This record gives sequence, structure tokens and C-alpha cells, in this order.
Amino acid sequence: MKELEERIRRDGIIKDGGVLKVDAFLNHQCDVELFDAMGAEWAQRFKGVPVNKILTIEASGIGIACVAARHFGNVPVVFAKKAQSINLDGEQYATSIYSFTKQREFPVIVGKRFLGPNDHVLILDDFLANGKALEGLLEICELAGAQVQGIGIAIEKAFQGGGDRLRARGYRVESLARVGSMDAGAGTIEFLPA
Repeated sequence: MKELEERIRRDGIIKDGGVLKVDAFLNHQCDVELFDAMGAEWAQRFKGVPVNKILTIEASGIGIACVAARHFGNVPVVFAKKAQSINLDGEQYATSIYSFTKQREFPVIVGKRFLGPNDHVLILDDFLANGKALEGLLEICELAGAQVQGIGIAIEKAFQGGGDRLRARGYRVESLARVGSMDAGAGTIEFLPA
């Protein structure tokens, strides 16, 4: 998606260690018009695919998923929580994931009443690096008996291999921007065809 690639080039910050900061428009300050264009693009790419729920993970995926849901007939958005709280009641699906950016492990929790065997799920998230967060969401879907119809990613850091591993397992992954390489010193970024 050229619009997203151009925005990454203009406002993204490349840091050492394979970190791409896009907090000016994607995961701290949110550009809702861009989110809307992303939702329309995913709806086009997944046209004809049965989707009755969108699943994401807190916090950065929530805004993207909610705006995108409007392009899928206003389907419900379920987000996995990363911490147990008194607001989580009833039976739950739970697993744990390792966060590349936070460099620690988190629980991933979804209430059983929000995800089940009749659900056709589209997973949406802001980033795909090594795929650990998505592995957790896929495990939750498996526990629920839900069918994963596809995975939509805003930015895939293809050089970290998570997307390739998911595709090799048979998942349809549609990334709107695929980063092939980044150089923090030169401030350059190269995109692969998405």
C-alpha cells in the first residue's frame, strides 16, 4: 500500500536493533484517515472471505481493528488482553507471548464468551516481526475452535521471518507494507512487494 509506505518513509524513525518507530501515526498518535484507508485495503484483499469477527491484541491493534471492522460490515472486534484484571470474569482462553519491542513475556487472555467454534476470524495487528504475538492469537483461536480466515498486518518486518513462517504453515498473511531492510545509520528503508 503506497500510502502507508510513503508515510513510513516520511514520519517513521529507524532505530538500532531493527526497531521502526511509527508512533507519529500508527501506534501512539493515530491517523484515523490512514486507518480507514488500511481497512478498505484489507477489505478488498479479503473480499469474499467469510469474516464474522476481527481479533487483535492490546493496545496498538485496537484502533486499527475498530476502524477496519467498518469495512467488513461492522463485525465485532475482540482484543486479547495482556494482563489479568478484575474486569475479566468467566472462563477464559489464555496463553503467553514474548514481545520483541517490550523484551518480555506477556499473558494473552480472551473471554470464552467472545470467541467460539462458529467464528470466522480475521486477525489484524500493527506489526509483524518474529510472529510471537500472532502465535499467541492463533493458539487462542485454536483453543476456541475458531477458524482463522486470514491475518492482516499494517507493517511486516520481513527480514525477521515471522511472516514467512506463518505463510509456510498455510496462513494467508496480507501485509500492507513489507520492510525488506532498514539502516538506522543511513536512515534508509527498503520495501518488498506487498
